[in-house]
Amino acid sequence: MMGRLFSVALLLYALGFALFAVTLPQPGPLQQRTDGVVVPTGGSGRIERGLAVLAAGQAPRMLITGVDPDVRPRELAAAIDAPRALFRCCVDLGKEAVDTRSNADETAEWVRRNRYRSIRLVTSNWHMARATMELRHALGNSVEIVRDPVTGHPGFALLFGEYNKYLVRGVVMRLGIDL
Repeated sequence: MMGRLFSVALLLYALGFALFAVTLPQPGPLQQRTDGVVVPTGGSGRIERGLAVLAAGQAPRMLITGVDPDVRPRELAAAIDAPRALFRCCVDLGKEAVDTRSNADETAEWVRRNRYRSIRLVTSNWHMARATMELRHALGNSVEIVRDPVTGHPGFALLFGEYNKYLVRGVVMRLGIDL
């Protein structure tokens, strides 16, 4: 009996991973305006997509969360060949976060401080599920989150690791454990 239960659990786990891997969200058009845009550091194309959101007038302000404390706005703008004026007027650098959970906490504080009711989350497609889950947990249900994935090409190990992190954090949150 225990062997069958274990087999069913293992099968569900494997099917969940397969579903996770083949249903990665894809980028869409910039159609919905939000109060702000949030970009966690850590993946290529994220900051550029956030800047495109600003340039298209789909959000007036952007938070880049998880920035190294030593990085200055003008250095980051130069590194990605972005207009320094855009950084001066419209980009905030969050320097407290070190992981996805603290990105969500840093973002929630920024959202509250600015009294935003909607935000666009720009992150890699393979990271979107967990980033959204963490952000929803930190913000509650009063703020609309528009998901805006950047296409990534994760290898098996990265995708498998992300799936496991997503599952573990989901269980921990449901159990109400604060790790």
